Amino acid sequence: MDAARGEALTRDDYLGGRLSLWQPARGYRAGIDPVLLAAACPAAPGQSVLELGCGVGTASLCLATRVQELRVVGLERQPEIADLARRNAAETGLPLHVETCDLTSIPTEIRQQRFDHVIANPPYFQRWQSHASPHTAREAAMGEETPLDVWLDVAGRRLAPKGWLTMIHRADRLDQILRGLSGLGSIQLQPLSPRQGRDARLILLRARKGARAPLRLHAPLVVHAGDRHLRDGDDYTPEISSVLRNGNALPGFGAADI
Repeated sequence: MDAARGEALTRDDYLGGRLSLWQPARGYRAGIDPVLLAAACPAAPGQSVLELGCGVGTASLCLATRVQELRVVGLERQPEIADLARRNAAETGLPLHVETCDLTSIPTEIRQQRFDHVIANPPYFQRWQSHASPHTAREAAMGEETPLDVWLDVAGRRLAPKGWLTMIHRADRLDQILRGLSGLGSIQLQPLSPRQGRDARLILLRARKGARAPLRLHAPLVVHAGDRHLRDGDDYTPEISSVLRNGNALPGFGAADI
């Protein structure tokens, strides 16, 4: 329980128990998407990372667990969620500094910096096409209020030359994402198929500032084994399990020439 606000919290394990994070018991709860985002970022020791909309810090802290000696900054607009991210960073001893702000009002200190990597897991749903969640924190995480174009513009501005943007989003928003990648090239796309033979619902995207290599579409990565769920417990494919349980980079996509 968060004594300051009377809200129930849970402490959940990630990366096979290497990382334990506090998050609200109700509302938006981080699943595997931020873990896959972290696994897709090609950061190297000594580099800098900015996460837009860091939530309780799941993606940033997963990345800092896998890659040592990073400098990581997270931006989160919900004060209570930002506080949880700071708590998680402090208790894990990982290098995440969290600023409470909206993407449209980033502190001057951050706007004056450029980062080797920007990572983002923006809200997936446009509310003119879907129903809002009654839970405020969940709605803030899942319902798009700040337009996706703004997320992409902020990412591009904060990247250093040759820096990488890594993002996870819905596959049906890919056309809008590609239109918003001004100044970013060498685009790589990794479709995530829920099961063998099914269309990808999510896609991981990586793009580099000032680069011009041809767009690369990777073969789909299947998340769950089999054509349907048959038993209790998870049924992740070995490739996905290696990321979720062992903290490995995403196979075939978690490394890049820097």
